[in-house]
Amino acid sequence: MAKVIITKSLEEEINKKFKSQSIKILELMYSLKENPKKGKPLGCVGNILIKELKFESFRFYFITDRYKIKLLKIEELNDLLIKFVAMSDKKSQQKVIEEIKFILRKFGTEGFN
Repeated sequence: MAKVIITKSLEEEINKKFKSQSIKILELMYSLKENPKKGKPLGCVGNILIKELKFESFRFYFITDRYKIKLLKIEELNDLLIKFVAMSDKKSQQKVIEEIKFILRKFGTEGFN
């Protein structure tokens, strides 16, 4: 079972924006524990893979270990860390992806707290 972490700032943003639907969104995010290969790959920075999950017209971005997700079977992904770091609507999608890549290049995964 993979470990899913949602940054505090993202969780607050989800709760503020979606109110009662936030439970459904968080359940979608935590569903990656059982199925960590879910989500659309968007790009890589070094060995970090950026992926997205969609909910209606919103996208939720997470980062994970590129090589583990690619090479291992689901049953073998026990120590995989999945970290949700940002969200966007369709309009600001590319801008948010570029910001994530910038932070990863500049600070690594520690840039997301």
